[in-house]
Amino acid sequence: MNTHATREPSFRQSVDLMFNRAVALMDLPPGLEEKIRVCNATYTVRFGVRLRGQIQTFTGYRSVHSEHMEPVKGGIRYALGVNQDEVEALAALMTYKCALVEAPFGGSKGGLCIDPRQYEEHELELITRRFAYELAKRDLIHPSQNVPAPDMGTGEREMAWIADQYRRMNTTDINASACVTGKPIHAGGIAGRVEATGRGVQYALQEFFRHPEDIAKAGLSGKLDGKRVIVQGLGNVGYHAAKFLSSEDGAIITGIIERDGALVSQTGIDVDDVRAWIVKHGGVKGYYNAQYVETGAAVLEEDCDILIPAAMEGVINLGNADRIRAPLIIEAANGPITAGADEVLREKGCIIIPDMFANAGGVTVSYFEWVKNLSHIRFGRMGRRQEEARHQLIVDELQRLDEHLGDAWSMSPDFKRRYLRGADELELVRSGLDDTMREAYQSMSEVWHARDDVVDLRTAAYIVSISRVALSYKEKGL
Repeated sequence: MNTHATREPSFRQSVDLMFNRAVALMDLPPGLEEKIRVCNATYTVRFGVRLRGQIQTFTGYRSVHSEHMEPVKGGIRYALGVNQDEVEALAALMTYKCALVEAPFGGSKGGLCIDPRQYEEHELELITRRFAYELAKRDLIHPSQNVPAPDMGTGEREMAWIADQYRRMNTTDINASACVTGKPIHAGGIAGRVEATGRGVQYALQEFFRHPEDIAKAGLSGKLDGKRVIVQGLGNVGYHAAKFLSSEDGAIITGIIERDGALVSQTGIDVDDVRAWIVKHGGVKGYYNAQYVETGAAVLEEDCDILIPAAMEGVINLGNADRIRAPLIIEAANGPITAGADEVLREKGCIIIPDMFANAGGVTVSYFEWVKNLSHIRFGRMGRRQEEARHQLIVDELQRLDEHLGDAWSMSPDFKRRYLRGADELELVRSGLDDTMREAYQSMSEVWHARDDVVDLRTAAYIVSISRVALSYKEKGL
Protein backbone atom coordinates (compact mmCIF):
# COMPACT_ATOMS: atom_id res chain seq x y z
CA MET A 1 0.00 0.00 0.00
CA ASN A 2 1.39 3.40 -0.96
CA THR A 3 1.59 5.52 2.20
CA HIS A 4 1.80 8.63 0.03
CA ALA A 5 -1.49 7.86 -1.74
CA THR A 6 -3.10 11.12 -0.58
CA ARG A 7 -0.32 13.12 -2.28
CA GLU A 8 -0.10 10.94 -5.35
CA PRO A 9 -1.67 12.39 -8.49
CA SER A 10 -3.77 10.09 -10.66
CA PHE A 11 -2.56 9.11 -14.13
CA ARG A 12 -4.83 11.75 -15.68
CA GLN A 13 -3.53 14.37 -13.22
CA SER A 14 0.07 13.33 -13.96
CA VAL A 15 -0.41 13.97 -17.67
CA ASP A 16 -2.01 17.35 -16.96
CA LEU A 17 0.77 18.30 -14.51
CA MET A 18 3.47 17.45 -17.04
CA PHE A 19 1.58 19.36 -19.74
CA ASN A 20 1.29 22.40 -17.45
CA ARG A 21 4.98 22.24 -16.59
CA ALA A 22 5.86 22.44 -20.28
CA VAL A 23 3.40 25.17 -21.34
CA ALA A 24 4.60 27.35 -18.45
CA LEU A 25 7.88 27.57 -20.39
CA MET A 26 6.13 28.39 -23.68
CA ASP A 27 4.50 31.51 -25.07
CA LEU A 28 1.07 30.23 -26.09
CA PRO A 29 -2.16 32.26 -26.08
CA PRO A 30 -4.26 31.04 -23.10
CA GLY A 31 -7.14 30.01 -25.36
CA LEU A 32 -4.91 27.87 -27.57
CA GLU A 33 -3.24 26.32 -24.53
CA GLU A 34 -6.65 25.27 -23.21
CA LYS A 35 -7.74 23.95 -26.63
CA ILE A 36 -4.68 21.68 -26.80
CA ARG A 37 -5.02 20.48 -23.20
CA VAL A 38 -8.67 19.43 -23.11
CA CYS A 39 -10.09 16.23 -24.54
CA ASN A 40 -12.41 16.92 -27.49
CA ALA A 41 -14.89 14.11 -26.86
CA THR A 42 -15.35 10.74 -25.18
CA TYR A 43 -17.97 8.24 -26.23
CA THR A 44 -19.10 5.69 -23.66
CA VAL A 45 -20.90 2.61 -24.92
CA ARG A 46 -22.70 -0.10 -22.96
CA PHE A 47 -23.67 -3.08 -25.06
CA GLY A 48 -24.98 -6.54 -24.44
CA VAL A 49 -23.71 -9.87 -25.78
CA ARG A 50 -25.44 -13.22 -25.23
CA LEU A 51 -22.84 -15.52 -23.65
CA ARG A 52 -23.22 -18.76 -21.72
CA GLY A 53 -27.00 -18.63 -21.88
CA GLN A 54 -27.48 -15.06 -20.70
CA ILE A 55 -26.92 -11.46 -21.75
CA GLN A 56 -23.76 -9.86 -20.37
CA THR A 57 -23.36 -6.08 -20.51
CA PHE A 58 -19.95 -4.53 -21.25
CA THR A 59 -18.74 -0.94 -20.93
CA GLY A 60 -16.34 0.53 -23.46
CA TYR A 61 -14.85 3.92 -24.31
CA ARG A 62 -13.40 5.74 -27.29
CA SER A 63 -11.85 9.10 -26.55
CA VAL A 64 -10.73 11.70 -29.10
CA HIS A 65 -8.28 14.14 -27.58
CA SER A 66 -7.25 16.27 -30.56
CA GLU A 67 -8.30 16.52 -34.19
CA HIS A 68 -5.62 18.98 -35.26
CA MET A 69 -4.80 16.22 -37.76
CA GLU A 70 -7.06 13.42 -38.96
CA PRO A 71 -7.51 10.55 -38.70
CA VAL A 72 -6.97 10.33 -34.97
CA LYS A 73 -4.91 7.35 -33.80
CA GLY A 74 -4.68 5.25 -30.67
CA GLY A 75 -4.96 1.73 -29.32
CA ILE A 76 -7.82 -0.21 -27.77
CA ARG A 77 -7.02 -1.91 -24.48
CA TYR A 78 -8.89 -4.71 -22.73
CA ALA A 79 -8.48 -4.51 -18.94
CA LEU A 80 -10.66 -4.43 -15.85
CA GLY A 81 -9.12 -1.12 -14.79
CA VAL A 82 -10.26 0.72 -17.93
CA ASN A 83 -12.13 3.94 -17.09
CA GLN A 84 -12.88 7.29 -18.70
CA ASP A 85 -10.06 9.20 -16.97
CA GLU A 86 -7.45 6.63 -18.00
CA VAL A 87 -8.66 6.53 -21.61
CA GLU A 88 -8.66 10.34 -21.87
CA ALA A 89 -5.14 10.57 -20.40
CA LEU A 90 -3.89 7.96 -22.85
CA ALA A 91 -5.58 9.81 -25.73
CA ALA A 92 -3.74 12.99 -24.71
CA LEU A 93 -0.44 11.10 -24.68
CA MET A 94 -1.21 9.83 -28.18
CA THR A 95 -1.67 13.41 -29.42
CA TYR A 96 1.74 14.42 -28.10
CA LYS A 97 3.37 11.15 -29.16
CA CYS A 98 2.19 11.44 -32.77
CA ALA A 99 3.34 15.07 -32.91
CA LEU A 100 6.76 14.19 -31.50
CA VAL A 101 7.46 11.48 -34.11
CA GLU A 102 5.73 13.48 -36.86
CA ALA A 103 3.06 10.90 -37.60
CA PRO A 104 0.17 12.81 -39.24
CA PHE A 105 -2.50 11.85 -36.69
CA GLY A 106 -4.46 13.36 -33.85
CA GLY A 107 -4.68 11.49 -30.56
CA SER A 108 -7.32 8.97 -29.56
CA LYS A 109 -7.66 5.93 -27.29
CA GLY A 110 -10.16 3.21 -26.59
CA GLY A 111 -10.81 0.67 -23.89
CA LEU A 112 -13.14 -2.11 -22.88
CA CYS A 113 -13.64 -2.94 -19.22
CA ILE A 114 -13.02 -6.68 -19.43
CA ASP A 115 -10.52 -9.34 -18.36
CA PRO A 116 -9.85 -11.15 -21.66
CA ARG A 117 -8.42 -14.17 -19.81
CA GLN A 118 -11.91 -14.96 -18.47
CA TYR A 119 -13.35 -15.64 -21.93
CA GLU A 120 -12.94 -18.27 -24.65
CA GLU A 121 -11.70 -17.15 -28.07
CA HIS A 122 -15.14 -17.38 -29.73
CA GLU A 123 -16.63 -15.32 -26.88
CA LEU A 124 -13.97 -12.64 -27.25
CA GLU A 125 -14.72 -12.50 -30.96
CA LEU A 126 -18.43 -11.88 -30.31
CA ILE A 127 -17.58 -9.16 -27.75
CA THR A 128 -14.98 -7.51 -30.01
CA ARG A 129 -17.23 -7.50 -33.07
CA ARG A 130 -20.09 -5.92 -31.13
CA PHE A 131 -17.77 -3.28 -29.64
CA ALA A 132 -16.41 -2.56 -33.13
CA TYR A 133 -19.97 -2.28 -34.49
CA GLU A 134 -20.92 0.24 -31.80
CA LEU A 135 -17.86 2.38 -32.55
CA ALA A 136 -17.89 2.05 -36.35
CA LYS A 137 -21.50 3.13 -36.77
CA ARG A 138 -20.52 6.44 -35.10
CA ASP A 139 -17.38 6.81 -37.27
CA LEU A 140 -15.18 6.10 -34.23
CA ILE A 141 -13.57 3.43 -36.39
CA HIS A 142 -12.94 4.79 -39.88
CA PRO A 143 -9.88 4.90 -42.22
CA SER A 144 -10.01 8.69 -42.55
CA GLN A 145 -11.39 9.62 -39.12
CA ASN A 146 -10.37 7.23 -36.33
CA VAL A 147 -7.90 4.36 -36.65
CA PRO A 148 -7.44 2.06 -33.61
CA ALA A 149 -4.51 -0.29 -32.94
CA PRO A 150 -3.60 -2.97 -30.36
CA ASP A 151 -2.89 -2.07 -26.76
CA MET A 152 -2.75 -3.94 -23.47
CA GLY A 153 -4.93 -7.07 -23.69
CA THR A 154 -5.40 -6.91 -27.47
CA GLY A 155 -3.31 -7.95 -30.46
CA GLU A 156 -3.37 -8.99 -34.11
CA ARG A 157 -6.35 -11.30 -33.61
CA GLU A 158 -8.63 -8.57 -32.24
CA MET A 159 -7.54 -6.12 -34.94
CA ALA A 160 -8.40 -8.67 -37.66
CA TRP A 161 -11.88 -9.08 -36.16
CA ILE A 162 -12.38 -5.30 -36.02
CA ALA A 163 -11.22 -4.85 -39.63
CA ASP A 164 -13.54 -7.60 -40.82
CA GLN A 165 -16.49 -6.14 -38.89
CA TYR A 166 -15.86 -2.71 -40.43
CA ARG A 167 -15.64 -4.27 -43.91
CA ARG A 168 -18.95 -6.04 -43.40
CA MET A 169 -20.57 -2.73 -42.50
CA ASN A 170 -18.88 -0.79 -45.35
CA THR A 171 -18.81 -3.20 -48.27
CA THR A 172 -17.92 -0.56 -50.89
CA ASP A 173 -15.09 1.14 -48.97
CA ILE A 174 -11.96 0.25 -50.95
CA ASN A 175 -9.79 1.49 -48.05
CA ALA A 176 -11.55 -0.61 -45.41
CA SER A 177 -8.29 -2.35 -44.37
CA ALA A 178 -6.93 1.02 -43.22
CA CYS A 179 -9.65 1.32 -40.53
CA VAL A 180 -7.34 -0.31 -37.98
CA THR A 181 -3.62 -1.14 -37.72
CA GLY A 182 -1.73 -3.95 -36.04
CA LYS A 183 -3.45 -6.57 -38.20
CA PRO A 184 -1.90 -9.94 -39.11
CA ILE A 185 0.29 -9.88 -42.24
CA HIS A 186 -2.24 -11.85 -44.30
CA ALA A 187 -5.10 -9.59 -43.24
CA GLY A 188 -3.50 -6.34 -44.44
CA GLY A 189 -0.83 -5.97 -41.75
CA ILE A 190 2.80 -4.99 -42.19
CA ALA A 191 6.05 -6.80 -41.42
CA GLY A 192 7.57 -5.71 -38.12
CA ARG A 193 4.39 -4.34 -36.48
CA VAL A 194 4.16 -6.96 -33.69
CA GLU A 195 7.61 -6.12 -32.32
CA ALA A 196 7.50 -2.43 -33.33
CA THR A 197 7.14 -0.90 -29.85
CA GLY A 198 9.90 -3.08 -28.38
CA ARG A 199 12.10 -2.38 -31.40
CA GLY A 200 11.44 1.33 -30.91
CA VAL A 201 12.63 1.08 -27.29
CA GLN A 202 15.86 -0.48 -28.58
CA TYR A 203 16.35 2.25 -31.20
CA ALA A 204 15.62 4.93 -28.57
CA LEU A 205 18.36 3.56 -26.30
CA GLN A 206 20.76 3.21 -29.23
CA GLU A 207 20.24 6.88 -30.07
CA PHE A 208 20.66 7.92 -26.43
CA PHE A 209 24.02 6.14 -26.36
CA ARG A 210 25.14 8.09 -29.45
CA HIS A 211 25.13 11.28 -27.34
CA PRO A 212 28.16 11.33 -24.99
CA GLU A 213 26.90 14.35 -23.03
CA ASP A 214 23.57 12.62 -22.33
CA ILE A 215 25.29 9.38 -21.28
CA ALA A 216 27.44 11.41 -18.89
CA LYS A 217 24.36 13.09 -17.38
CA ALA A 218 23.12 9.61 -16.44
CA GLY A 219 26.48 8.78 -14.86
CA LEU A 220 27.09 6.05 -17.42
CA SER A 221 29.79 5.51 -20.03
CA GLY A 222 30.45 3.48 -23.16
CA LYS A 223 27.77 1.74 -25.21
CA LEU A 224 24.84 -0.59 -24.53
CA ASP A 225 27.15 -3.61 -24.54
CA GLY A 226 27.43 -4.99 -21.01
CA LYS A 227 24.81 -2.70 -19.47
CA ARG A 228 22.67 -4.38 -16.76
CA VAL A 229 18.96 -4.12 -17.55
CA ILE A 230 15.87 -4.83 -15.44
CA VAL A 231 12.58 -5.22 -17.33
CA GLN A 232 9.22 -4.89 -15.61
CA GLY A 233 6.59 -6.76 -17.63
CA LEU A 234 7.45 -9.42 -20.20
CA GLY A 235 4.46 -8.80 -22.43
CA ASN A 236 4.80 -7.91 -26.09
CA VAL A 237 6.76 -4.69 -25.52
CA GLY A 238 8.98 -5.81 -22.64
CA TYR A 239 9.78 -9.13 -24.27
CA HIS A 240 10.87 -7.69 -27.61
CA ALA A 241 12.83 -4.82 -26.03
CA ALA A 242 14.70 -7.24 -23.72
CA LYS A 243 15.27 -9.74 -26.53
CA PHE A 244 16.71 -7.21 -28.98
CA LEU A 245 18.86 -5.43 -26.37
CA SER A 246 20.38 -8.70 -25.16
CA SER A 247 20.78 -10.53 -28.47
CA GLU A 248 21.81 -7.59 -30.70
CA ASP A 249 23.35 -4.96 -28.40
CA GLY A 250 25.05 -7.11 -25.77
CA ALA A 251 23.01 -5.83 -22.81
CA ILE A 252 22.62 -8.21 -19.84
CA ILE A 253 19.07 -8.77 -18.59
CA THR A 254 19.61 -9.07 -14.82
CA GLY A 255 15.97 -8.85 -13.72
CA ILE A 256 12.51 -9.68 -15.09
CA ILE A 257 9.42 -8.64 -13.12
CA GLU A 258 6.06 -10.29 -13.76
CA ARG A 259 2.62 -10.50 -12.06
CA ASP A 260 3.56 -13.41 -9.80
CA GLY A 261 7.05 -12.30 -8.80
CA ALA A 262 10.42 -11.63 -10.34
CA LEU A 263 13.58 -13.37 -11.57
CA VAL A 264 17.07 -12.10 -10.81
CA SER A 265 20.47 -13.20 -12.13
CA GLN A 266 23.59 -11.04 -12.31
CA THR A 267 25.03 -13.28 -15.04
CA GLY A 268 22.03 -12.67 -17.30
CA ILE A 269 18.63 -14.22 -18.00
CA ASP A 270 17.63 -15.96 -21.24
CA VAL A 271 14.59 -13.91 -22.30
CA ASP A 272 13.23 -16.44 -24.81
CA ASP A 273 13.53 -19.24 -22.25
CA VAL A 274 11.60 -17.22 -19.65
CA ARG A 275 8.96 -16.25 -22.22
CA ALA A 276 8.43 -19.92 -23.10
CA TRP A 277 8.15 -20.74 -19.38
CA ILE A 278 5.51 -18.02 -18.85
CA VAL A 279 3.47 -19.26 -21.82
CA LYS A 280 3.53 -22.80 -20.41
CA HIS A 281 3.12 -22.08 -16.67
CA GLY A 282 1.31 -18.72 -16.59
CA GLY A 283 4.04 -16.93 -14.63
CA VAL A 284 7.72 -16.90 -13.64
CA LYS A 285 7.34 -18.86 -10.39
CA GLY A 286 9.27 -22.12 -10.51
CA TYR A 287 11.62 -21.00 -13.28
CA TYR A 288 14.81 -23.02 -12.79
CA ASN A 289 17.60 -20.83 -14.18
CA ALA A 290 17.39 -17.64 -12.05
CA GLN A 291 16.65 -16.62 -8.47
CA TYR A 292 12.91 -16.19 -7.82
CA VAL A 293 11.76 -13.17 -5.78
CA GLU A 294 8.16 -13.35 -4.60
CA THR A 295 7.72 -9.58 -4.17
CA GLY A 296 8.32 -8.50 -7.75
CA ALA A 297 7.99 -4.76 -7.07
CA ALA A 298 11.09 -4.91 -4.84
CA VAL A 299 13.21 -5.77 -7.88
CA LEU A 300 12.41 -2.32 -9.35
CA GLU A 301 14.71 -1.04 -6.60
CA GLU A 302 17.63 -3.37 -7.43
CA ASP A 303 20.93 -1.97 -8.68
CA CYS A 304 21.14 -1.85 -12.50
CA ASP A 305 22.18 0.48 -15.32
CA ILE A 306 18.85 0.68 -17.19
CA LEU A 307 15.34 0.12 -15.85
CA ILE A 308 12.57 -0.58 -18.36
CA PRO A 309 9.03 -0.38 -16.93
CA ALA A 310 7.00 -2.02 -19.72
CA ALA A 311 3.62 -2.82 -18.20
CA MET A 312 1.18 -0.68 -16.19
CA GLU A 313 1.08 3.01 -15.37
CA GLY A 314 2.11 4.28 -11.94
CA VAL A 315 4.48 1.44 -10.95
CA ILE A 316 7.10 3.99 -9.91
CA ASN A 317 5.41 6.40 -7.50
CA LEU A 318 5.99 8.44 -4.35
CA GLY A 319 6.01 5.21 -2.34
CA ASN A 320 9.14 3.79 -4.00
CA ALA A 321 10.77 6.56 -6.08
CA ASP A 322 13.43 7.43 -3.49
CA ARG A 323 14.61 3.78 -3.47
CA ILE A 324 14.99 3.43 -7.26
CA ARG A 325 18.69 3.02 -8.00
CA ALA A 326 18.73 2.87 -11.82
CA PRO A 327 20.52 5.96 -13.26
CA LEU A 328 18.61 5.61 -16.55
CA ILE A 329 14.92 4.73 -16.93
CA ILE A 330 13.20 4.28 -20.28
CA GLU A 331 9.40 4.27 -20.13
CA ALA A 332 8.31 1.44 -22.44
CA ALA A 333 4.82 1.54 -20.87
CA ASN A 334 2.46 4.52 -20.84
CA GLY A 335 2.81 6.58 -17.67
CA PRO A 336 4.79 4.12 -15.51
CA ILE A 337 6.24 7.03 -13.49
CA THR A 338 3.82 9.34 -11.69
CA ALA A 339 4.35 13.10 -11.74
CA GLY A 340 5.39 13.04 -8.06
CA ALA A 341 7.91 10.25 -8.61
CA ASP A 342 9.21 12.02 -11.70
CA GLU A 343 10.18 14.99 -9.54
CA VAL A 344 11.87 12.78 -6.90
CA LEU A 345 13.89 10.92 -9.55
CA ARG A 346 14.89 14.14 -11.29
CA GLU A 347 16.25 15.57 -8.05
CA LYS A 348 18.29 12.38 -7.59
CA GLY A 349 19.88 12.91 -11.02
CA CYS A 350 18.09 10.00 -12.71
CA ILE A 351 17.63 10.43 -16.46
CA ILE A 352 14.19 9.41 -17.77
CA ILE A 353 13.56 8.74 -21.45
CA PRO A 354 9.84 9.59 -21.55
CA ASP A 355 7.01 7.34 -22.68
CA MET A 356 5.70 9.60 -25.43
CA PHE A 357 9.03 9.06 -27.22
CA ALA A 358 10.21 5.69 -25.90
CA ASN A 359 7.14 3.66 -26.88
CA ALA A 360 6.31 5.54 -30.08
CA GLY A 361 7.57 2.63 -32.22
CA GLY A 362 4.07 1.15 -32.26
CA VAL A 363 2.31 4.19 -33.69
CA THR A 364 5.18 4.84 -36.10
CA VAL A 365 4.89 1.39 -37.70
CA SER A 366 1.09 1.68 -37.49
CA TYR A 367 1.50 4.79 -39.65
CA PHE A 368 3.49 2.75 -42.17
CA GLU A 369 0.77 0.07 -42.16
CA TRP A 370 -1.96 2.68 -42.70
CA VAL A 371 -0.03 4.13 -45.66
CA LYS A 372 0.46 0.61 -47.06
CA ASN A 373 -3.28 -0.09 -46.78
CA LEU A 374 -4.17 3.16 -48.55
CA SER A 375 -1.64 2.57 -51.33
CA HIS A 376 -2.71 -1.09 -51.74
CA ILE A 377 0.84 -2.31 -52.33
CA ARG A 378 3.51 -3.67 -50.00
CA PHE A 379 6.65 -1.68 -49.49
CA GLY A 380 9.52 -2.73 -51.73
CA ARG A 381 7.41 -4.45 -54.38
CA MET A 382 8.06 -1.86 -57.09
CA GLY A 383 11.69 -1.08 -56.42
CA ARG A 384 13.42 -4.07 -54.84
CA ARG A 385 14.51 -5.92 -58.01
CA GLN A 386 15.47 -2.68 -59.76
CA GLU A 387 17.70 -1.90 -56.77
CA GLU A 388 19.26 -5.36 -57.08
CA ALA A 389 19.82 -4.85 -60.83
CA ARG A 390 21.69 -1.58 -60.24
CA HIS A 391 23.81 -3.22 -57.56
CA GLN A 392 24.55 -6.08 -59.98
CA LEU A 393 26.20 -3.60 -62.37
CA ILE A 394 28.63 -2.55 -59.63
CA VAL A 395 29.32 -6.15 -58.56
CA ASP A 396 30.00 -7.19 -62.18
CA GLU A 397 32.49 -4.36 -62.54
CA LEU A 398 34.18 -5.27 -59.24
CA GLN A 399 34.42 -8.90 -60.37
CA ARG A 400 36.08 -7.77 -63.61
CA LEU A 401 38.63 -5.84 -61.55
CA ASP A 402 39.02 -8.85 -59.27
CA GLU A 403 39.92 -11.08 -62.25
CA HIS A 404 42.27 -8.45 -63.66
CA LEU A 405 44.15 -7.76 -60.43
CA GLY A 406 44.25 -11.35 -59.15
CA ASP A 407 45.41 -11.89 -55.56
CA ALA A 408 46.41 -8.26 -55.15
CA TRP A 409 42.75 -7.34 -54.55
CA SER A 410 39.61 -9.36 -54.04
CA MET A 411 36.08 -8.97 -52.71
CA SER A 412 35.23 -10.50 -49.34
CA PRO A 413 33.28 -13.77 -49.87
CA ASP A 414 29.96 -12.53 -48.46
CA PHE A 415 30.05 -9.06 -50.02
CA LYS A 416 28.24 -9.98 -53.24
CA ARG A 417 25.28 -11.66 -51.53
CA ARG A 418 24.78 -8.89 -48.99
CA TYR A 419 25.24 -6.01 -51.41
CA LEU A 420 22.99 -7.45 -54.09
CA ARG A 421 20.06 -8.07 -51.80
CA GLY A 422 17.37 -5.42 -52.22
CA ALA A 423 15.51 -4.20 -49.13
CA ASP A 424 12.29 -6.08 -48.34
CA GLU A 425 9.33 -4.70 -46.40
CA LEU A 426 10.71 -5.64 -42.97
CA GLU A 427 14.03 -3.90 -43.65
CA LEU A 428 12.27 -0.80 -44.95
CA VAL A 429 10.01 -0.71 -41.88
CA ARG A 430 13.00 -1.02 -39.55
CA SER A 431 14.85 1.68 -41.48
CA GLY A 432 11.88 4.03 -41.24
CA LEU A 433 11.42 3.32 -37.54
CA ASP A 434 15.11 3.82 -36.76
CA ASP A 435 15.13 7.12 -38.66
CA THR A 436 11.97 8.27 -36.85
CA MET A 437 13.36 7.47 -33.39
CA ARG A 438 16.66 9.20 -34.16
CA GLU A 439 14.99 12.37 -35.46
CA ALA A 440 12.55 12.53 -32.53
CA TYR A 441 15.31 12.07 -29.94
CA GLN A 442 17.44 14.75 -31.57
CA SER A 443 14.53 17.22 -31.53
CA MET A 444 14.04 16.57 -27.79
CA SER A 445 17.73 16.65 -26.97
CA GLU A 446 18.20 19.92 -28.82
CA VAL A 447 15.57 21.66 -26.65
CA TRP A 448 16.95 19.99 -23.50
CA HIS A 449 20.46 21.31 -24.08
CA ALA A 450 19.54 24.69 -25.58
CA ARG A 451 17.44 25.96 -22.67
CA ASP A 452 18.47 26.24 -19.03
CA ASP A 453 14.83 26.17 -17.90
CA VAL A 454 14.21 22.78 -19.53
CA VAL A 455 15.44 20.38 -16.88
CA ASP A 456 14.65 17.00 -18.42
CA LEU A 457 13.80 15.10 -21.58
CA ARG A 458 10.12 14.81 -20.67
CA THR A 459 9.63 18.57 -20.55
CA ALA A 460 11.60 18.87 -23.81
CA ALA A 461 9.36 16.24 -25.44
CA TYR A 462 6.19 18.06 -24.34
CA ILE A 463 7.54 21.39 -25.63
CA VAL A 464 8.38 19.91 -29.05
CA SER A 465 5.01 18.15 -29.29
CA ILE A 466 2.84 21.01 -28.05
CA SER A 467 4.65 23.44 -30.37
CA ARG A 468 3.82 21.24 -33.36
CA VAL A 469 0.17 20.82 -32.34
CA ALA A 470 -0.12 24.59 -31.75
CA LEU A 471 1.37 25.30 -35.18
CA SER A 472 -1.11 22.92 -36.77
CA TYR A 473 -4.06 24.68 -35.10
CA LYS A 474 -2.71 28.13 -36.06
CA GLU A 475 -2.39 27.05 -39.69
CA LYS A 476 -6.03 25.90 -39.59
CA GLY A 477 -6.98 29.44 -38.58
CA LEU A 478 -7.67 28.77 -34.89
